[in-house]
Amino acid sequence: MQKKKVFPSAQDTYNSIMELLSKIKSHIESFIKEPKGHPSVAPDLDRVAKLAETFMEQRPKSAKGFQEMSDSLDQEGVNLWNISGVITSSGELQTAQTQIGTGLGLIDDGVSFLLPVRLAAFRLVQAGLEAKPGVSALLNLLRMASKTGVALSEAGNNAVAGSVLTSAAKYEEMLRNAEDPEGTHRHDIASSTIVYFSSRMEAAWNEGNVTVAEIMSKKIAENEQHLALLTPQVREYLAVKFHAIGRSMLKESKAQAADAVGWLQRALALVDKANDETTGSLAKSKISILRTLALAYFTSESYDRAEAVLDELIPIVDSGQAQESQEYQQLRWLRLAVYKRRKARESALTEALKSIVDHMPWAESNITEVLQELGTLSQQHGAMSFKAGETNYADRFLLSLIFHCSKDDNHARAMNSLEDVFSLLSESDVELGNVVITACMTVCSFTLAMALRTSCNPFQLIWRFGGKLHQGKKWAAAADWYLLGSHQLFRRPSPEMSNKCYRKAALCYIELKEYAKASTVIRRCGSNEAATHYVTFLTAVYQGLENEAIRSINEMQKAPDFDRKMLLLATQVAHRSEMRLVLLSVLNHLLKTLKFGCSGEIVVEAMTLLRCMIKLILGLLVDPIANRTALINTMVEHFRTAKILAASALEQKAVSLIMKDLSWLWRRAYNSAVQGCSEWEGCGDQISELFEIAKLLLETQCQASPLVPDDESRMYLISATFAAVSGKVLSTREMITATGTLNPQILRTMNADIRKAKADIERAVQQEGPLRNADITSRGETYVHVLRIFEAEMCVQLSDWDEVSDIVKKVVKTGPLCVGTYEAIADMLWINKDCPVKVLQECLEVSITIPSKQMQHPPSSLAVPRAILVASLDQNTLSVERFSRWLRAICTTLITRDTPEGRLKAVGFCEQAIGVIEEHDSPQDSYPMDERHWLLGTAFNMAIECVHFLYSLFANSLAFFLFDLAGLLLTQTGSRLDEAKRWFEAALGTCRFVPGGKEQAAKISESYTNLLSRFEKAKETHLGAAMTLDSFMNSARMPNPVRFPMATHWSLPPNASACLPTGSERRLTCCPGFIILPCRSATDNCKYPRTTAVLGPSKRDRRFSRVYNPPAQLFFLGARARHPPASHVVGPPAQGAW
Repeated sequence: MQKKKVFPSAQDTYNSIMELLSKIKSHIESFIKEPKGHPSVAPDLDRVAKLAETFMEQRPKSAKGFQEMSDSLDQEGVNLWNISGVITSSGELQTAQTQIGTGLGLIDDGVSFLLPVRLAAFRLVQAGLEAKPGVSALLNLLRMASKTGVALSEAGNNAVAGSVLTSAAKYEEMLRNAEDPEGTHRHDIASSTIVYFSSRMEAAWNEGNVTVAEIMSKKIAENEQHLALLTPQVREYLAVKFHAIGRSMLKESKAQAADAVGWLQRALALVDKANDETTGSLAKSKISILRTLALAYFTSESYDRAEAVLDELIPIVDSGQAQESQEYQQLRWLRLAVYKRRKARESALTEALKSIVDHMPWAESNITEVLQELGTLSQQHGAMSFKAGETNYADRFLLSLIFHCSKDDNHARAMNSLEDVFSLLSESDVELGNVVITACMTVCSFTLAMALRTSCNPFQLIWRFGGKLHQGKKWAAAADWYLLGSHQLFRRPSPEMSNKCYRKAALCYIELKEYAKASTVIRRCGSNEAATHYVTFLTAVYQGLENEAIRSINEMQKAPDFDRKMLLLATQVAHRSEMRLVLLSVLNHLLKTLKFGCSGEIVVEAMTLLRCMIKLILGLLVDPIANRTALINTMVEHFRTAKILAASALEQKAVSLIMKDLSWLWRRAYNSAVQGCSEWEGCGDQISELFEIAKLLLETQCQASPLVPDDESRMYLISATFAAVSGKVLSTREMITATGTLNPQILRTMNADIRKAKADIERAVQQEGPLRNADITSRGETYVHVLRIFEAEMCVQLSDWDEVSDIVKKVVKTGPLCVGTYEAIADMLWINKDCPVKVLQECLEVSITIPSKQMQHPPSSLAVPRAILVASLDQNTLSVERFSRWLRAICTTLITRDTPEGRLKAVGFCEQAIGVIEEHDSPQDSYPMDERHWLLGTAFNMAIECVHFLYSLFANSLAFFLFDLAGLLLTQTGSRLDEAKRWFEAALGTCRFVPGGKEQAAKISESYTNLLSRFEKAKETHLGAAMTLDSFMNSARMPNPVRFPMATHWSLPPNASACLPTGSERRLTCCPGFIILPCRSATDNCKYPRTTAVLGPSKRDRRFSRVYNPPAQLFFLGARARHPPASHVVGPPAQGAW
């Protein structure tokens, strides 16, 4: 016997760990109850962590015993981690760090007790990890490693933290390569991965490794896919971490202000991504980040950017509740400092001071600070006054100054000089000449003398210098000149010129890639001009703001001066930027600008745009975070437009121009609908409509083509037709289930659609293609049968039973596939409580229709259920078990109705069942045993009933001979005798296939013989007596009725009521228990010349259900005992009458 393999080193390590854990847990439990007076367990926890690492090194690749130890260590690690959570929530951290000690060389702070516990727990779980862990195990281990590593790093134990995070890197890689095809863990994977990167970033920052921290932060910021799956709380947590690092860099040194800007921008981007989920904490975080970012820009001397940030931040602060807080007041002072550094005009400085005064608490220190600030500003302004008619001096002065400043090598000084002069003139009473309003776009080259001589206005000169710098690609200088042209001095007489300057300045900033400045500038342009909205669109695109870009396109199309060429330019920009949603919006607006008419080129262009948009939407649907419902609705809307255009082109006979587009569109619609069946949840109506559109587009293509549709087109045509109407049926079912109500109009419309689809499929199948394809015929027939089931379902919902009957009659004429359809319809009727029995019976019996020449009054058609059942078995469309169940249901219904035709059908079915048992007696497909017993019992009982009926009939044969019904007696005797024999033979045949069949066959044979012998004796005895009485009655010729005492009322049978003499109450009563009604004369075309009916009571509502002793009752064929109506009552005779 082979001995079990032992790992002594691993076993010893495991035993040591378990011994230490037993000691540690007892101390921790005592500590939780009473924190004071316990020895330190940190050294023991440190030792457990090291032993767990040793255990991992001793791990073999596979061993059963080792796996049991690993599972035990894993459970101990989980328990220890849970204990750390209990300790954290107990609020005793401060006591813990004084009682237990630091251990592991940690600093003496509030987490000194938790760190050894968490480290040991992590190492134990790591030691118990499986060789091939699952996604859940990797997620838990990565979270534990991230939390432990960052806690150790914050405590200053960088070496141990590095070791833990190194292990976490391995698990992060395993998690990245793990398979998650259904996306069940994608949110958890994203969260755990981002938290791991954050832990690495914090650890690196605590070690002073700025490079690694920077790399980790970029991994977080650039991982758009994972960031989109994070919750707002996690994004806020990351933004706070970035903000803390950027703020610490800004505090350490002003030289690091530029580096701090990058961290703060990443923090702001994370907060901006949560705009749709803004909460109170997110809003506060955003304000804090913007405040630090403005300070960083100010420190790095980026005053323009600082002003842009403050312009965004101050309105948020002013609209908040804590407007007068000290932090917000510092922002207002910072804005004033930025204005002073930029040497802004005094009006801007005054506005900044006014905001400070409006929101400051009224205290002596605050008032003194404001007064000191006012003292540094110049309060003296040079006032220039001119008499009427002397405005040309101001124009000449400005032209000279502008020309002089354009030659200044110090660009900033020139701009400041011009800004000051423009402000002074704007605040004075000077008005420039009317020439300011005209010819602003002139860029001709002229000298100062020519400018003065031709009375050129200053705005023209500013525009000229700005344009010259723009052509030389000196974007910053050109932007400054354009902003001068937007000064208040020129805005009052000509606001449209200022808007042009704003747009040109914004374009210059876009060229400089300073998109924040461009956005700030273009927002100052408040006009509803298409060009302004286009520039706004450009700034939004370059900043990656999709919603803002789409909004700008919408506003641009509404502008009064809109030009379609702008949309063409926007299409190029959106395509280059790879912003598919923006491109989709632009193409949609481009489609709306087309003027549809008789031109074929317009239809071609529209089809091209539709194809581009549909292809874009299909690409966007692949993104797991896309708004699928909106995209799918948009795509269906575009397909609707394509359908309308195709129909219009067919009317105009211009389909040849768009034949390729039609082919692409119907195939794309069909494939998209097929894909949506498995991927689009809750979009059943859209999927059905896509199939319908694919069918219509394909029909349009086939109608316009001079060639006969090929087999592929026909196959897709019938498939799309079937799928479209099937989807509508399913949607109707869901609506009925959801609302619990039936809308007859919707059901009728649905029924009409089903009939149309059925006709379309049949027409497509009957078309002759280039080659005859049997697959198309087979599939088309299958679809038609399913549609018949749907049609029957709608009719059942509407309770239109006549229509259901017509459908059933049509189904059985359609070939071998009718069995499944027939069975499905029968199932629906069987479970429907409102279905009439006649309809259900018709459905159960319906089959191949053949005429019957043997019946005296044949119906229009005779159902032969045997044919459909046998055909079902021959074609392998119905299993033997289901065959037996259906046969039992049909036979039960036929026997219950108790008509001669029904009984003959039932015995025929039973005989057929015996043949099926003989043919299918294999264990795999055998006739069910319970059905065999049912066949045996039913056949025997029916045989006994037939014999009893015959015995009773001959026991009362006297009446038949008395009234010339001997022929009827003999006819009924022969038919029922034959029927009884068939039932006995069926019972004997079934005995061969049931357990104990020989014994049961012997008993049945004995009963058969005895009953037939009794029947023959009764026949000889009673028939002879009846014939003697008949001769006597013929000689006596009794003219008057003979009455016997009667105590029971009887109802007339249906075939007797017609034979009563009109207006007569003549009665003939003979033999106790019988009433015989005299017939009309022979000239009344009576079926029976001398008598009409013999009536007898029955104790149950079924004929021939029980045998009574003669001559108590007579059973007459065709009469059913029931409570008689008043008009058919034959009353009791008078007492004592003979």
